[in-house]
Amino acid sequence: MALSLAPHLSIHHVHLYVSDLDRSLHFFTQLLGFRLIFDYETDTVGRFIAVAPPDGTALLGLLSLQPGSPESELIGHSGHVVFVTDDIHAVFAEWKSRGVEFRFEPLSTTWGGVFTSFVDPDGNSFALMSHDEVSQRLEDERRAAAERAENERRAIHEMAIAREFQARLLPQALPRLRTIDFAGQCIQARQIGGDYFDCLGLGGDSAGFVIGDISGKGIAAALVMANLQAVVRGQLALAVEDPPRFMESVNRHLFDNTVPTAYATMFFGAYNEATGRLQYVNCGHPPALVLRAGGGIESLGATSTVVGLFAASGCSAAETHLSPGDTLLLYTDGVTECFDPHGAEFGIDRLKAILDGSRGRSAAEILEQVVGAVNEFGGAEQQDDVTLIVAKCRVG
Repeated sequence: MALSLAPHLSIHHVHLYVSDLDRSLHFFTQLLGFRLIFDYETDTVGRFIAVAPPDGTALLGLLSLQPGSPESELIGHSGHVVFVTDDIHAVFAEWKSRGVEFRFEPLSTTWGGVFTSFVDPDGNSFALMSHDEVSQRLEDERRAAAERAENERRAIHEMAIAREFQARLLPQALPRLRTIDFAGQCIQARQIGGDYFDCLGLGGDSAGFVIGDISGKGIAAALVMANLQAVVRGQLALAVEDPPRFMESVNRHLFDNTVPTAYATMFFGAYNEATGRLQYVNCGHPPALVLRAGGGIESLGATSTVVGLFAASGCSAAETHLSPGDTLLLYTDGVTECFDPHGAEFGIDRLKAILDGSRGRSAAEILEQVVGAVNEFGGAEQQDDVTLIVAKCRVG
């Protein structure tokens, strides 16, 4: 159930009527140390200036109106702005040294605070006060703000490190394939994500194509993704000899070493360059597509359930053959389940149409064409990780 949140509401600024805007701007910025926030012309009152104290918690809007206007009579009569500080004596001494005209030295009050007042060049009156309870609250807020800023800085830094680390888990150098033109890309919806792809040398004439999609998003998915990559590369000895056993080993490792809700869809294909044979295991992953050079598109659907969710997944393998000119396309559901602003889904049929129209293009060009179509369809905000592998069999 969605939470009902109250509309945000805060004070933007308080008007202060002055006779000379430049003189008042100098007073607030040079004598009081305020910051200029904006200075522009308005259609209704002419020039308008906003200044803020160093912590930026409030704005004063400076206005200079035409003589004779009702508001102009308020110049020099304002006395409703109160500034609070945690060290009134230090602020008093600093401002006085700059030329601020205080009416009296800071005085202790019956309510436990210290108080003084001063005027601006127009005679508008301001109060400067300090109070033990208020000062403590200010100090607490200042410390909390500093802590939040430090936590945000640290989180951004750590996220950047995590993003760089995860990027290095993806293929940095691809094995040289004699018969295959290969391209792969992972575009994360957040700084880090749960999609994974790989192209692995399996010895001899064999290569392995891997693509996976971890359940969930963000840091949790990224940790499972790193775990998956490690176990896949650690179990390569089984990959060529027995792909179902290989995937059973991957499944058992994830099941034993992750939380019960963590699982992944995954496609693994062992391709032999000498024979063109592609033996594959599809663990609940979107069907791979094979664009045949002679026409038509073949779907390589699921042969097993997802990995990591059950102690035994009952993996089984299937196989097909890749001939010169054929193109294998592996993708995650961030492609087909991309939605446009009206809620329509990109879908498998649209993907097949793009693939079918890509004949004669290289693997990199096909990948770029699909990514461009998904981005254009989904609009400005990417909703899910988008990962693709294109493996095209060379002709001749």
